[in-house]
Amino acid sequence: MHNQQWEKKLSKILRIMSLVMFAYSSAMLSTPAWAADPVKLRFSWKLKGEYGFFYLGKEKGLYQRNNVDLDLGEGAGAQAALGALVQGNEDVVIVPAIFAISAIQKGMPVKIAAIYQKRTPFAFISKLDHAVTKPSEIEGRSLAVSVGDTATTYLGAFCKANNVDCNKIQQIQLDPQLKIPQFMQGRVDLITIYTNVDLPLIEQRTGMKFAVLDLPNFGLSVPGLAAVVSDRGIAEKPDVLKRFLQATKEAIELTREDPASATAALLQAWSAAPSQELVQQQIVATSATLDTGSEKPIGWISDDLINEALDLISTNGEIGERRPPSDFYTNELLEK
Repeated sequence: MHNQQWEKKLSKILRIMSLVMFAYSSAMLSTPAWAADPVKLRFSWKLKGEYGFFYLGKEKGLYQRNNVDLDLGEGAGAQAALGALVQGNEDVVIVPAIFAISAIQKGMPVKIAAIYQKRTPFAFISKLDHAVTKPSEIEGRSLAVSVGDTATTYLGAFCKANNVDCNKIQQIQLDPQLKIPQFMQGRVDLITIYTNVDLPLIEQRTGMKFAVLDLPNFGLSVPGLAAVVSDRGIAEKPDVLKRFLQATKEAIELTREDPASATAALLQAWSAAPSQELVQQQIVATSATLDTGSEKPIGWISDDLINEALDLISTNGEIGERRPPSDFYTNELLEK
């Protein structure tokens, strides 16, 4: 009798162990040996060709190969993106570097991890029958200005660098959405555009060519597209961020080689996209503006670049006690 009871108990134990081992084996088969580290990225604005390399990198598995599970999201302005970063809602934000530098100067606990555009590709455009192609010709003309417009924010610095009297420029305050319609209707002579994104779009939609006054060529050099991370993120997961930046470098290089594939990848995520031809023009034009990494890793930042940006910001008002360049950026995440 005793032996029968023991055999029943043993049989029950073996059945339980068998079920546990089966469940464990099933879990091991359905779960990868490792899971990629999640990285949430927020752009400063809506989708555009400028962001194409991120989508190509994701589609081609460059982020996965660097053990990064990248989640890409559109934005609603640089300040909102930076705020979400500080709150811990994002791991990386892609914003114009000048906005991040201004925010850090004011005490925001973030750092620039890479600057991909050392010079923002922007310009004033005018119609060919009233062409403005050099700074002196801007006097006596009307210029659309908008809140947050980087070019017109630093118009004073542009005027000073080119011996232009800013008081002789008629500055017309316009909502950004009205800028192009007002320009096309002849109610304003000049508007600010990004040559890599806006210019191809306006030319395609209007069927016209425009006179272009390239601002960096005339002394208005503003650091552009940048990856910004929080101080907390640097402290808690530097290896994840380093792998993200390595994959992004690979994505930039691949996009230069294969803009058509970058276009296709971006269009898959862009529900209300313009034509394939236009998006590819934006992607090619953007690649021409990005750091090549010929001497240092792509995105590498120098003290001089930060100091020049601070000089520019200070022309637009008092910035308080100037922080040292090391407060604004780190290159450690770009180093292998």
